[in-house]
Amino acid sequence: MDDKAGADTGNAQPDRRFQPKILTTLRGYELSTLVSDLGAGLTVAMVALPLAMAIAIASGANPGAGLVTAIVAGFLISALGGSRVQIGGPTGAFIVVVYAVIADHGYDGLVLATFMAGIILMVAGLLRAGRLIRHVPEPVINGFTIGIAVIIAASQIGDFLGLDAGAKLPADFLAKLSALWQIRDTVSLPSLMIAAVTMILIVVFRRAAPRWPGLVVAVALTSGAVALLGLDVDTIASRFGAIPSHLPAPGLPPVSLDRLIDLLPSALIIAFLAGVESLLSALVADRMAGTAHRSNTEIVAQGAANCASALFAGLPATGAIARTATNIRAGAKTPVAGLAHAAFLLAFMMLAAPLAGLLALPALAAVLVLTAWNMAEPQHLGERLRARRSDQLLLLMTLALTVLADLTIAIGAGVAVGLMLRLRRRGTPEPDWHTPDR
Repeated sequence: MDDKAGADTGNAQPDRRFQPKILTTLRGYELSTLVSDLGAGLTVAMVALPLAMAIAIASGANPGAGLVTAIVAGFLISALGGSRVQIGGPTGAFIVVVYAVIADHGYDGLVLATFMAGIILMVAGLLRAGRLIRHVPEPVINGFTIGIAVIIAASQIGDFLGLDAGAKLPADFLAKLSALWQIRDTVSLPSLMIAAVTMILIVVFRRAAPRWPGLVVAVALTSGAVALLGLDVDTIASRFGAIPSHLPAPGLPPVSLDRLIDLLPSALIIAFLAGVESLLSALVADRMAGTAHRSNTEIVAQGAANCASALFAGLPATGAIARTATNIRAGAKTPVAGLAHAAFLLAFMMLAAPLAGLLALPALAAVLVLTAWNMAEPQHLGERLRARRSDQLLLLMTLALTVLADLTIAIGAGVAVGLMLRLRRRGTPEPDWHTPDR
């Protein structure tokens, strides 16, 4: 089938069998295409480098786990996926879930839950469930995405302001805000300045030179200033030690039936988020690049990537909307760009890992605060205020449950209420699916 089919609507191709997009895009592959893909892969790798570590830190994991995830899962998502230009890796959408799983079950529990989620995704893709995710009501997706953005922003207040949090802050949102308020008098002016300057530089680069890897340049400049001026600001090395210079040996923690049953709810949530986020990202890629993805193939690839990430003690992974958009803008033509992105990250890990230890934590906090802002999509506030009252209430309900209760409860309640509303509106056309531009 023509890769451009359905591109004008961003629809997925009706794949009836597992067929990675790389098999069709490599036919007639030319040197000029390789040059474009390698350039795009290098650009997106520079963006992914600080972001992957920042997401891992915010999730309660070691920053090296973020790099491992971007390398292993990123490679497989591009090699096996159903999108031409999808970039995979750790994303902000998982921070809340990962943090909770680590807090409740330890890092070994997260690894097993991620592996289970990968199996669930592969089975779902082989059963052609890729298109079903599109039936999740959009207000539910917007509600839990904004809720996750609020939680991410709150989780970065401590590093952004350089607060002396001492012991680990509580996971509960309101308890965390209360704890942060109690230590408000420990604000570090150098940390605040580094975070603020990093944020300003990222915004300036995005507006003045959108094709530049402004994120990594901003983080490098402010982290370099910390090292050169000897500022009293936390860095990756000072808090977490050295970044590993190689991938860990593959393996899984001890497995038992009771452990698997205990982790099943977390695995289901990880699988659901990975499926939704990857297909949203693939839809964005379709609109930007004029292509059509294979939804079921993409879901199978996401499953394989999460299994592999777990084997290497990585984090859950999915298609990353911002990195996919960066990949397209940088001139990517085929999945080779995603393979190159993973290879460049591996090269950095092997050859320049000590440099990563110099990255300032307030600078990475600024990156995640901007990530949270983009996830919330404030530019669509007016559109949401003009939506049907029932959709507004559904969004607010899902948002509130995400922030104040639990993501599992939020998604379950949101989908249930959303489907009831849809049954009530039978015969009334649903609004077109909105592809996020965060």
